Amino acid sequence: MKKNVALIFGGKSAEHEVSLRSAKNVADALDKNLFSPILIGISKEGSWYRFPSDAVFSQATKIVDKALPPQAEPVALISLEGKPVLYSLQNQSKTNVDAAFPILHGTMGEDGTIQGLFKMVQLAFVGCGVWSSAAGMDKEIMKRLFTEAQIPNARYMLLTPYKNTSYQDVVNKLGSPFFIKPANAGSSVGVHKIKTVEDFEKGLKDSFQFDTKVLAEEFIEGREIECSVMGHNREPQASLPGEIIPQHEFYSYEAKYIDDNGALLKIPAEMTSEALQKLQTLAKKTYQVMGCDGLTRVDFFLRKNGDFYVNEINTIPGFTKISMYPKMWEASGLGYRDLITKLIHLGLEKHSEEQKLKTSYLD
Repeated sequence: MKKNVALIFGGKSAEHEVSLRSAKNVADALDKNLFSPILIGISKEGSWYRFPSDAVFSQATKIVDKALPPQAEPVALISLEGKPVLYSLQNQSKTNVDAAFPILHGTMGEDGTIQGLFKMVQLAFVGCGVWSSAAGMDKEIMKRLFTEAQIPNARYMLLTPYKNTSYQDVVNKLGSPFFIKPANAGSSVGVHKIKTVEDFEKGLKDSFQFDTKVLAEEFIEGREIECSVMGHNREPQASLPGEIIPQHEFYSYEAKYIDDNGALLKIPAEMTSEALQKLQTLAKKTYQVMGCDGLTRVDFFLRKNGDFYVNEINTIPGFTKISMYPKMWEASGLGYRDLITKLIHLGLEKHSEEQKLKTSYLD
């Protein structure tokens, strides 16, 4: 019997538009013999809408309340008699939902917020849980966990609007150049490479538009390597790695999504078998330390001396046509459609395990 899978995209995030592109690819690849898709777009204002078909992706590059695509139906995700249900605010109809596939990059989707809602309504979902999603999204918390677990990562300083940290303060501790980035953002939104006082003042102003915490991080010269990880936390699997060769100053939002020639992608990345084993072992360790489940992309810097540094993890990586996560699995022998199927099954398995846990002391 087919499972009803809610593909949830859009959201109140700077990565709203990228989310729609990822969702289109997932919808196209979904095995319709196994799953019936329910397309749910969250507007930039935070409203939930159900769309009757994947035509929404050709009708809109973003979901906004004042200019909705045709046949947008306002809905709410609720629990009814202990079961997750999609409730129509338009005609009061109810649709059972077996699993959710959140394709919500950035805040209000990748940071544990929507995962908390799924938990509340007892809905199985693809990807990491509340805690690992939140910790992976907040780069300061992520780096604290890395350091405690002795996972090599770049030195950093925390910048806030309430503490006056000067450009020279940062240079004295981290050297020059250095990067600044919002603690809670993705896809290089608000990220700047800083070389001068003027860069610092301008970049900091932009970064603070996206979060109240900003990280200053040392510049590590090295190759940019990524690795896809998948599976339950107790037994993760790591893909062959890929390498990003930016054609811009660094792998910025423009290089990722706007400029078709913004970066060269080499999959699999060239490295010795010893380096590959080291990378995959570190990727799986990072996945487990962060409490990840389902899927994560782990991003590295590889220095000339062979040392790997973990840059960050991404708990809802991109699924666009040029996204590294599915491409690295494809190079490892797992095609796009089979990847989507496996991720959904992992989510269903995790939910089934959790449902066996007691929630009442007296029963």
